[in-house]
Amino acid sequence: MPLFDGLVVTSIESHLFLFMPNTTAPEPLNYFALIKRLQRDPAESKSDAGKVVLIGGAPGMAGAIVLAGKACLHLGAGWTILEMLDPASAHCVPEQAELMVRLAKPDAAAQLAELKPDCIAIGPGLGNTSIAEAWLSAALSYPTVPLIIDADALNLISQDESLLTLLRHRNQTFPLLTALTPHPGEAARLLKSTSAHVQADRLGSIHALVELTQSIVILKGQHTLIASPIDAPVQCLQGNAGMATGGMGDVLTGSIAALAAQGVRHALDLWDASCLAVELHASAADALVAQGVGPLGLTPSELILEMRSLLNQHY
Repeated sequence: MPLFDGLVVTSIESHLFLFMPNTTAPEPLNYFALIKRLQRDPAESKSDAGKVVLIGGAPGMAGAIVLAGKACLHLGAGWTILEMLDPASAHCVPEQAELMVRLAKPDAAAQLAELKPDCIAIGPGLGNTSIAEAWLSAALSYPTVPLIIDADALNLISQDESLLTLLRHRNQTFPLLTALTPHPGEAARLLKSTSAHVQADRLGSIHALVELTQSIVILKGQHTLIASPIDAPVQCLQGNAGMATGGMGDVLTGSIAALAAQGVRHALDLWDASCLAVELHASAADALVAQGVGPLGLTPSELILEMRSLLNQHY
């Protein structure tokens, strides 16, 4: 990246980004106090806890959306609905019968209009097909609710300028209602860069991602970073190497969705929900290792239950 009068200048396709080099470490996450906002009046119903629609689970990848759904359910969402792209997997999950599983039909916009979600999350196991693109386009066009974009949905945006345009338009119309959760590889594809470059300058990369997408961005990895168009980066100092296993990102997506859906009626916006979910996610991994569970062999399913325990300890 060339320097001009102290400004870092980087060009990504047609986008030009300028930002000051930042040698100061971001502030650490400290959001557990916000859990008190989720306290429920005894007369509240599941409507007050929010309806989440999770979209993904293409053939061979149903586990990703089920993990996201389990995290969403265990962290308190009132309804957790899975729109599953794989017809063979779109049935009741016996070990988690509380999940409402539907076959994702091609008329995605009509399906979302019928469901009236309080929060949408898309990406875990979504795949790269025409129906995946249709559901992503419909999610990006759905107004006023928090939207979390992960995994294959990020890859689709990186491949299609029209989807990126839809994302930017959503953020202009409904600011701070969309969160992206890339790992370094997904971040690199969005930035037309490489994972090595992203990792070599994580602060610069998250600034560029926010500028490119105008979204809340959660750049996963050691010391996960979170930033938005109006929020300076913060970092998560918790977490351990046991989290480097398939499914951990899906759990994070479902966790953000659960907290954001509850936050609609409990004064917790998408930024707060994202920061709290990241801190819970990493803190639960550390708590499990302290108990002798992992780091080797630590599973996302175990993490979900520990996150629920931590959430309720601070409730």
